[in-house]
Amino acid sequence: MSIPPESAPTRGSGTRIVGRALTCAVFALAGLLFYISAQTARGTDLRTDNSLLSLGDVVRQRSAQNQQAQSQLADLQARAQQLTERQGHDPADTAQLDGLRSDAALEPLQGGGLTVTLNDAPPNATARIPGVPEPRVNDLVIHQQDIQAVVNALWRGGAEGVQVMDQRLISTSAVRCVGNTLLLQGRVYSPPYVVKAVGRTDALHSAVDADPTIRKYLQYVQAYGLGWKVQESGELNLPGYSGTTELRSAGGQQ
Repeated sequence: MSIPPESAPTRGSGTRIVGRALTCAVFALAGLLFYISAQTARGTDLRTDNSLLSLGDVVRQRSAQNQQAQSQLADLQARAQQLTERQGHDPADTAQLDGLRSDAALEPLQGGGLTVTLNDAPPNATARIPGVPEPRVNDLVIHQQDIQAVVNALWRGGAEGVQVMDQRLISTSAVRCVGNTLLLQGRVYSPPYVVKAVGRTDALHSAVDADPTIRKYLQYVQAYGLGWKVQESGELNLPGYSGTTELRSAGGQQ
């Protein structure tokens, strides 16, 4: 028995329904990725002996979170590709896809924002404030949690995008330090470390000023001369992320 022509759904209508459903699913996954990214990026206080005792547990926890985030990102990209194939000629869906690519840090970003620079203290640094003990080696170098605290504060301040050194951060980016070198997405960097964020400068400033880990870092800046500079810029240019999004290890991308 055939359906009368006036009752049969058109192919275009069915395609639009499928496309809208995929769009909703992609946006839901994008929101979940941002939450996982915020949790993954949180640092630990490496300036105390107590934190070193639990470092192994922290690494295992971050590795599991990175693996989950990478899986979510792969699913997001697959769904976005499906939407592209189904709705590639619809201007509204094209705009939505462009927005998704921007949210995933795959597109270049321009705008005003902040540049934060952290640096080790001079090698011969001594206590600069009366009553402060002479520094240990760990007191004079930038640690992982110092960079992570800046990144996290900028995200909390509403940053539209964040760049560390010359690389744009994505949801699975892991900021890791070995000694006084930074490992980021397969590349090694030495201080000074430069973090850039595009967003409202007043909100970014407020988030940086309110962060407790940064406040502790600033105490070391005053006591031993660690480097710290915050600059406003009317025009920052952040590149789009160009590295692989494939999972290479349980620890996510480095």
